[in-house]
Amino acid sequence: MATCLSLTDMLSGFSSADRLSSLRGIRRGLEREALRITPEGRLSMQDHPAGLGAALTHSHITTDYAESMMEFITPASDSMESLLNQLGDIHRHALRHLGQERLWPLSMPCFIGDQTPIRLAQYGHSNEGRVKTLYRQGLHHRYGSLMQVISGVHYNFSMPDSFWSEWQEIQAAKCQCKRFISDGYMGLIRNVYRFGWLVPYLFGASPALCSSFLNGRPTSLPFQSLGKGTLYLPYATSLRLSDLGYTNKAQSVLSINHDNLASYVGSVRRALHTSAPEFAAIGVKEGDEYRQLNDKVLQLENELYAPIRPKRSLRNGERTLCALERRGIEYIELRTLDVNPFSPLGVEAEQLRFLDLFLVWCLLRPSPALDEAEMARNRRNLNKVVLEGRRPGLQLESERGELSLRDWGEQLFDELALVAELLDKAYGRIQYQLTLQQHRAWLRDPSLTLSARLLDTLLAGELDNGVLGRQLAERYGQQLLEEPLRFWDEEYFAEEATASLAKQADIEAADHLSFDDFLSHYLAR
Repeated sequence: MATCLSLTDMLSGFSSADRLSSLRGIRRGLEREALRITPEGRLSMQDHPAGLGAALTHSHITTDYAESMMEFITPASDSMESLLNQLGDIHRHALRHLGQERLWPLSMPCFIGDQTPIRLAQYGHSNEGRVKTLYRQGLHHRYGSLMQVISGVHYNFSMPDSFWSEWQEIQAAKCQCKRFISDGYMGLIRNVYRFGWLVPYLFGASPALCSSFLNGRPTSLPFQSLGKGTLYLPYATSLRLSDLGYTNKAQSVLSINHDNLASYVGSVRRALHTSAPEFAAIGVKEGDEYRQLNDKVLQLENELYAPIRPKRSLRNGERTLCALERRGIEYIELRTLDVNPFSPLGVEAEQLRFLDLFLVWCLLRPSPALDEAEMARNRRNLNKVVLEGRRPGLQLESERGELSLRDWGEQLFDELALVAELLDKAYGRIQYQLTLQQHRAWLRDPSLTLSARLLDTLLAGELDNGVLGRQLAERYGQQLLEEPLRFWDEEYFAEEATASLAKQADIEAADHLSFDDFLSHYLAR
């Protein structure tokens, strides 16, 4: 058994000269979602641009829920500069194939009159591609399409192998390395559930939305009106993360266990085999037409709407849970970042440095098991922050009773400062301490946060969300189109597009099962 050490002990253990270097080499990856829009600010009705290759198999440019919803994916990198240059190049290259279309720069979608124009993403006629589209068809029937075209940025994070070797030695842990690493990442995940409200407080950027998003649905939220059709909450940080955004009420009865990887996999697998009456009422198939993959609480693992997920790179034909069981956790995916409207890429370097710091702190800090009462408290805290995180004197629920967001945040920043000092010592610079100093100012002055800056921009100009979104989309589009590629070149992207089309053709040619049989085998894996 590993010894449970305090944060101070862990920092002391890594401070020695021979261990500091093990903290270098943090690996990061980004996934940025963005809707394609017309010059008028409407959702694009066009197919995924053929010149970009096949969305099914392209390494960097695919689609998410809708045919118009692009997803840009970087490889993992231990260089922040390379990571952002790669993300920028993907944007620059994609925009050169969009004609007059632009990328929507906000998390909450543009004007959508109703759900009918939202076309499900298409991945060709292979069984594999049809499963991906059918999964999205199921999401449409279960939750409606509007929720699915909300955009975000996912941050993939992992520590280098050298870190885990040194930590295992510090803790005198005798267990298998794969299990030790997975246990460490599960501890990080538990602490993100405890303290993750800090991320939308700082980086939430969706305090307002187009009234078309409600689609006539009643809401008890005390929205205020702006312009011709914008609704906002004066202290909201991230409506994207509220019950208006990603939610699955059927999942509220689940008890996803985060004690260790085996417990997590087991509880998610139960959800994949638990029927949900409301989804059974939809029906799986009508005549020859499928309506969803199945009637379970989760059609697939990806339907679990969690703020953070354990991840493992997949091998050909492999399911997520199987990969985790076989080879353990490789990295974690943080999913609570709104699209940053003040960046052409939807995210900035200072945000990523803060997330590095926050996640390393969550990893090194003690992380006891979560019970149902604490998970419920964590959910209430997150909901308060996304709906009214900038409200003066807002109280959150800590293990010691109610505490103001400001006071609790100051306590957390005091601990983060110790980790920032350690990371800067390892890297031979003071960037993490400067990042922490900048965001501590945001904690003390909510008007500096992204959500406040966005809302101030809307109110000062009496702008609708849609007007501002179109202005930013055009500005960023022109800026990125004028910039040269910085990491790759056009030949690289041309080869990737050609290779992706060939891969899709190979997949389609290799099909030998009927779709019914393929689906049965796929879900049984």
